[in-house]
Amino acid sequence: MECPAKAPGGEEGTPVIWRQAPKSITNPTWTDYPAVSGPTCLYDPEPENVLANIAARIFIDFRQLPVNPGILEAQPFPHTLKGGPTNFYATTGEQGFDVTILGQTVHLTATPANYTYTYTFGDGSALGPTPAAGYSIPEAEWLNNETRTSHIYTDTGNYQATLTTSFTGTYSVNNGPPLPINGTLDITTPATTIQVWKTEKALVADTCQENPNSWGCPGTGIQ
Repeated sequence: MECPAKAPGGEEGTPVIWRQAPKSITNPTWTDYPAVSGPTCLYDPEPENVLANIAARIFIDFRQLPVNPGILEAQPFPHTLKGGPTNFYATTGEQGFDVTILGQTVHLTATPANYTYTYTFGDGSALGPTPAAGYSIPEAEWLNNETRTSHIYTDTGNYQATLTTSFTGTYSVNNGPPLPINGTLDITTPATTIQVWKTEKALVADTCQENPNSWGCPGTGIQ
């Protein structure tokens, strides 16, 4: 195999066959380097350190992954009551992705961080970052059970609530050990509309089945 100079007057290259073995083992068994097929020409006495180059750019690749921020759930929904607790909670989890970076097979994992969730309720108030993902509660407890992630709206109206989830990451090159990715990835859900109503009480003579035009029945404008 010949390796002619790349430019007039330049130095010729050196034919090489790439092999690999663990540095910590004395007299190891050498195997073919999986990223290179067959002999190649080496023009630089210091060949490119692929792992170092992947490490230098891995956070950029991490940010480009289609990580799902999860779903913001609310109880009651879509209507809740002024002055009463609205229970918010998040549904998300660990996600894995297989990509190719600099010719190498890389597996990336996105995991919700310790203080992961920030709830923005749309009325100027927020909760978080907090580790509390919240949880679903029975319907019978909606009006009198205030959870760690509940919020009380003080005015009626339509509010745009969102959830921002922070993820940490790891990556593995060619089935190697998982390595940490420095930095976190913050992703926000599309807005969820929360309609806050108020209640009024009155004594009525008929049910809505008996008199659809009775006070408080659907279509009467008083609900």
